[in-house]
Amino acid sequence: MPLDSTAAWPLSSTRKIEDFPIANIPLAEHQQRIIGKAEVTVHPHAWIDTADLADFLMTGKTTLVDAAGAPLLWSGLEPDADSTHPARTSFIIRYPWDFLRANELYISALSSAAIHGMVHPSAVVEGLLHLGAGTRILPGVFIEGNVVIGENCKIGPNCYIRGNTSIGDGCHIGQSVEIKNCLILSNTNVGHLSYIGDSVLGEGVNLGAGTTTSNLRHDGKNHRSMVGGSLVDTGRRKFGSVIGDHVHTGINTSIYPGRKLGPRTSTRPAEVVQHDLQSQISNL
Repeated sequence: MPLDSTAAWPLSSTRKIEDFPIANIPLAEHQQRIIGKAEVTVHPHAWIDTADLADFLMTGKTTLVDAAGAPLLWSGLEPDADSTHPARTSFIIRYPWDFLRANELYISALSSAAIHGMVHPSAVVEGLLHLGAGTRILPGVFIEGNVVIGENCKIGPNCYIRGNTSIGDGCHIGQSVEIKNCLILSNTNVGHLSYIGDSVLGEGVNLGAGTTTSNLRHDGKNHRSMVGGSLVDTGRRKFGSVIGDHVHTGINTSIYPGRKLGPRTSTRPAEVVQHDLQSQISNL
């Protein structure tokens, strides 16, 4: 089945969609955990919900489809358009904001905490925290809601992390930073005085002090984002930025909602990003 990953730019520029980590677990591994021993073929870009799979296996149909009619998984050699069952929650990851949706679904469904790092006594955790080995939660940190943080990270001091947020390995979230409902990949630094909301940050990103992502339109309508020369409705009332791997922002950078920064792009101090920034290095 042909797969078009260009609509997921810039996140698909440096890795396959099936390799993209959601809550620090590659999409393909999420699929394997859900499918288990079920004898089905899964679309490589599908986010599969456990309940949808269970319902599908009870129906006797051969193909599970998403709301757009795209095959998510099927029994047999190929999907059968004459024997479909609609999914309620599962979907194909087509666009960058779909990664954020999958991250939200996974983290919001966590049922227990798993803390293997160090949490300072003055830090406050209200929700379920998954914390990797070697990670330190420093004084004054407030974590609200379910949050996943990888290994060997430095979180704080005095930062606020909320929503269904995941943070990769080797990250630094620092002084007076607020992170809300984000998916952040490994080795990324949001060091101080920044607000990042409803956004996806790639690997090896470094945000200068005071970098701010806007995530709400003044009219309260859904955000739209440019894909292939056309504006696409994200279906999201709150949506920040999509920042590719190894992006650096100058201090006090402000980014309009729904804007995307290609891998290895950068901004100047006090720059206002009103349009997508294309990658400065090709053949990544």
